[in-house]
This record gives sequence, structure tokens and C-alpha cells, in this order.
Amino acid sequence: MPGSIKLPITVKTEINVILLIITALGLVTRMYGINFPNAVVFDEVYYGQFVSLYMKQVFFIDESGPPFGHMILALGAYLGGFDGNFVWNRIGAEYTCNITVWSLRVIPAMAGALCVPLGYLLMVELRCSHYTALGASLLLLMENSLIAQSRFMLLESVLIFFLLLAIMSYLRFHNAQRLSSPHKWAWLVLSGISCACAVGVKYMGLFTYILLLCLAAYHTWQLIGDRTQSSVTVLVQVLARSLALLVLPVLLYLGFFYAHLSLLYHSGPHDQMMSSAFQASLQGGLARITQGQPLEVAYGSQVTLRSKSSKPVPCWLHSHKANYPIRYENGRGSSHQQQVTCYPFKDVNNWWIVKDPGRQDLVVSKPPRLIRHGDIVQLLHGMTSRFLNTHDVAAAMSPHSQEVSGYIDFNVSMPAQNLWKVEIVNRESNKEVWKTILSEVQLVHVNTSAVLKLSGSSLPDWGFRQLEVVGDKTCKVYQQSGIWNVEEHRYGTSQEQKERELELHSPTHIHFSQNLTFMAKFLELQWKMLSVKAEVYEHKYSSSPTEWVMMDTNIAYWLHPSSNAQIHLIGNIVTWTLATVGLAVFASLFLWHLLRQQRKIEDIPEATWRQLTQVGVVCGGGWAVNYLPFFIMEKTLFLYHYLPALIFKILLLSAVLEHLHAHILRYSSHRCALDGILMAGLFSIYLSYRALSPLTYGQPELSSEDLASLHWKDTWDILLRKH
Repeated sequence: MPGSIKLPITVKTEINVILLIITALGLVTRMYGINFPNAVVFDEVYYGQFVSLYMKQVFFIDESGPPFGHMILALGAYLGGFDGNFVWNRIGAEYTCNITVWSLRVIPAMAGALCVPLGYLLMVELRCSHYTALGASLLLLMENSLIAQSRFMLLESVLIFFLLLAIMSYLRFHNAQRLSSPHKWAWLVLSGISCACAVGVKYMGLFTYILLLCLAAYHTWQLIGDRTQSSVTVLVQVLARSLALLVLPVLLYLGFFYAHLSLLYHSGPHDQMMSSAFQASLQGGLARITQGQPLEVAYGSQVTLRSKSSKPVPCWLHSHKANYPIRYENGRGSSHQQQVTCYPFKDVNNWWIVKDPGRQDLVVSKPPRLIRHGDIVQLLHGMTSRFLNTHDVAAAMSPHSQEVSGYIDFNVSMPAQNLWKVEIVNRESNKEVWKTILSEVQLVHVNTSAVLKLSGSSLPDWGFRQLEVVGDKTCKVYQQSGIWNVEEHRYGTSQEQKERELELHSPTHIHFSQNLTFMAKFLELQWKMLSVKAEVYEHKYSSSPTEWVMMDTNIAYWLHPSSNAQIHLIGNIVTWTLATVGLAVFASLFLWHLLRQQRKIEDIPEATWRQLTQVGVVCGGGWAVNYLPFFIMEKTLFLYHYLPALIFKILLLSAVLEHLHAHILRYSSHRCALDGILMAGLFSIYLSYRALSPLTYGQPELSSEDLASLHWKDTWDILLRKH
């Protein structure tokens, strides 16, 4: 056996020197001086808050995107020893000595640097020449906007890295010749992982993920029609692609949330956006209040009822010693009975007693008489002893609905109508017991069939600007505004009013513990992230998608408090202009070839046409799916939202130039002329990069005259400070 081994054992490897060089240059341009400035730069003030909460393991929700991107930034901070103690209250605030600035910024900078060689590799996988791939990588290397976005604690460079890695990995898998090669399947798995990471960083990654799925579906459909492959081989291929590109990303996406929820187990500032059950699963906050509460609601229970809806804000069923005005400002009359509202703060007036209509007892019997789905109850306000009531009187702000009040007997022809049927919406059986926190309950008025509901309107000053509660006869389907759950709960023991008031002011301490499953927490958190509408506001540097294509706008990221040193998100104007021209040229060329083919005129070989089509799908499609959706988005937009689309447009420019050189220009003199134009364009891009570098890196400081000379567009906002 030993004699069969030939010595010496050698390993041969190939090194792409050009790839190494552009990777090194990418690292230099992105990593150089990332400690500067030693101050908060633009959206670092936003992401820094979440990083601090990760360090303190405090729960938060960010409706702008999934948690994976925040976890990546937090990882860098953790490796640098950041303890989370910093007040992220303004742009330009100096970082304190407990913060290692480079650690906050190093992961985005590394991701941005690796985008340069990934651009090279992606062009190679698109069957472009290495010269074209080198040209594309040089354009990415000298793109000022990509450099600026990579050098700070921001997420766009991380998103772009995963997008390029996903597409490059898939194309490498597709281009591999051997069907059973382990390396080929490794690239497919890497593509699926990258897709999950891209979506996990920002929801924008979903656009490119869908594009990749469409491309993979087309290739799979072609494979199914390949009669040279056996049915077993085709089945294995289809299953493998489905597992890698569909199942794996979903599992990883769930994994991001699992890690997020495992890390953030302390109560935090965003708790009230979540359900009572979710809040009770966190340490501190509501969990501290609800710990030890009875699980099952009984006659005599003292409860607070929280609206399932968090719009406009989370709130609790509430009443107080103030009546509805006899007449409203519009002349309509009211019952003049006690106001019932929904109050967005913890308050003793949020407590209600669940009473048996057939008894006078206001305490829990022994054993407790539990309330089940379909039971009839009365709700007595704990502090004022008024019964929850509704009747055929128009509500103050919602005249199509009934007024809800605390009943006062004025000896007029308006009898009490205070019986309510308990309907447990999420019940598993018709004998389900009403449970604290867990049960989602609809309270249906017995006399009128109206559902107790939060209207969402705010009452005027006479109602202390609290939220209106109404009885809605039309609420026949599931609506969160008509669902309530018991949040705080105790078994009442005091029959006398004064003793009961003291009891309502005291905390509960009965042993109770209930935890939500991960899937229940994930679904609730995901729904909140998707349903909470981000506030659309006007920002000094916000812009519209029409301003991005030709870079008619910029963003001032940081300004030195006393000098002309400043950092801007501003792109290489030459690259942006040429890339836009390249997009138009590609569209014209593609349409021209398509029409010529329809006329049975073959200007280019079939293989070239397929390659051009694939370039159009990947690069042109990548630009379209990362740009066009912003026209229908209702959110505040900034120039950095265009950067993923810009990447694909730059890559498309390189492919267009190769196609012109190899297939359109027939004469060597024309090709030589194009070569000269390309060299001049590349030199102009370098000059533009150098000229704008002080605005990209923030140094060296320029004089007011030098800054004025960089004001190449009237729409650019560059600060000129005159000493």
C-alpha cells in the first residue's frame, strides 16, 4: 500500500493576479481612514440605536427591514468591545472613548470592498471577456457613491455584496458542465444562502431574489425538456434547486428571527406595539406586571382589556368621571352618560370587573366559576361602578356606530343595555375558557348585536383627546379593532367599593407563567413589520426616483463643525452618465437584434444572442427590479436607495461596450477608435474620482473656492463656509 503512493505529493493552483490586485485596491479604497470622522455620520444615528439595543439585549422592532442586517452591524460593534452605552441623538456627535470606531464600520467596508471582485467574477460568468470584467471592476472601484456608502455603519454595501454573490454563485452553478460535481452543488447552496442573507438585510433584496428565481425557473424548464437526461436525473435536479433556492432561504430567514428573538429577551421601548402575550414573554416590563396572574377568567375577575389593534396606538378600555356633552358641536345630541374610551397609558381607570348578570357578587367564588365562549357577562368599571353599556345613540365621532358609555340611570326612557356575549375568536372548541393574555375576545352586545370596537378616531377636548370606542353592528368579520384581550388580571376579593379601589391600586402576585412559541412570536413580529406604515416625511435630502438616474441630487453625510471638511453621498458623474447612455444603447441594440431575427436576418451567432439575452436579464433586469418599484412606494426616499440598481447598470455598460466592439463594429479602424474613446472615458472617470475624493473621504479639507469648483450641478447641495 505505501508503495502505491507517489512522492513527492504536490498541489497545483492557479491564481488570477488581476483579481487579487482589484481586490486589494477595493480594500484600500474602502478601508482607508475609516476611523475618520470620529463622529456619527448620517444614518449611523439610526442604526446605532439598534446596535446599542443588541448590546443590552433589549427588544426592538424596525419596520424598515428584517433583523439580519442589524445583527451584522452589532457583530462588528461586539468584536470591538462596544457596551451599548452611547446616546445616538444627533448626526455629528463625537464618539466617546468606549467606542472603537473602526469596528462599527469594518464589516460594511469589507462588504463594499468585496463587491469589486464580485463584479469581475459576475461578468466572467456572463461569458464576457476578462478585459470586460476588468473594465467593470474598475468602474466599481472608482465609484465615489459606492465608496462613501461602504465606509460607514450603513447596510447598502452589505446588501449589494449578497446580491452580487447570489447571482454570481447561481451563474457559476448553471455554467458548470458536470451535473454531479460537488463544487457545482456548493455554488447552488451558496446562492440560496446569499439570497436569504440579502432579504434578511433589507426587503429590497427580495426584488433581486425574485429575478433570480425567474431565471432559475427558466433554466429548470429547459432542463425538464432535455431528452438527453433521464427522468431520475431531472427529478433530482428539480428537487435540489427547489431545496437550495426556496426551502433553504426560508429556513435561514426564520433562523435570523430566531437569533434576533433569542438575543433580545429584555423588555424595551417598542414593547407596546406587540400583543400582551408577546410582551409577557419578555423579561421586565409587562412580564414583571403579569407574572403570577391567574390564567383563567372567572366571574368576579378584575381585568384590563387591551385592544388587539395598535392603530393609531395601543390602548386599553377606559372610563372616567366625565360625561358625554349633552350636545356636540354639530348639534347632535348624546346620552350624557359616562364616557368610555380607549386610553394609551396604564391607569387605574382601565380596570373592569367581570360580573355575573344573575348575581350581585363582585368577588371570585371558591372554586372560581370560569367564563367560557358564549357566556353572557356584565362589565363593571372598577373605580366608578358604572356598567359598560351601548344603545341606539349615535357615537360622537362615528355617527354610523353606536355610542358606548358607562350607564347612568337618569330616570328617562333609556333603560340599561349592559349585557355582553363573550366570543373567543381564536378558540379551539366551543367550550373554550376565557384565558388571560392568550384569548382574543370579541364582546358582542346582546340587545343590538353590536361589537365593542375601537373606531380609531380621537375625541375632542371634552374627551381629553382619548380614542373613541363604539358599538359597530357591521363588524361581522375578524377585525383587530374589534378584538380585545385580558392583559392584567386578578381574582377580586373585596365586595365593598373602598376596599375594592385599594385592591385595584395594588399589584397581583399569583403564580402564572406562559410563553409563546417561536413561530407565534415570529408571525406576530413579521406581521407588525409589514403592516406598520412608516411615516412619510419631508427630509432636506430626500429625493424622488426621477432625480437618481442622472444624479441630480446628493446627500450631505457629515459636516465638520468649524471647517470646510465634509462628506457627501455623491457619485462619479462620468460613470453615472455613461451607464445611463449604456442602458439606452443596450435597449436599442436588443430591440434591433430582435427585429432583425424576426425578419430572419442573422447578424450575430445564436450563442452571442443567448449571451446578450442573459446579460439583459441579469444586468438590465437587475437595474429594473431595483429601481422601478420605488415609483409606487409610499416612503421617504434617498439617493442611496438607487445604489443596487446602479451596480447592475454599470455592469451592463461594460457588456454593451464589449458587444459593440466584437459584433457591431466591422472595421478594425472603428474598433481602434472605440478603444481610444474607452481609454479617454476611463481616464475621465479616474479624474472625476480624484476630484470628488475629498467629498467621499472627508479629507483633505478643501477651501471654499475648491468646493465651489466641485459644484458641477446646480441641484447639488455643497456647503461653502467662508472664514
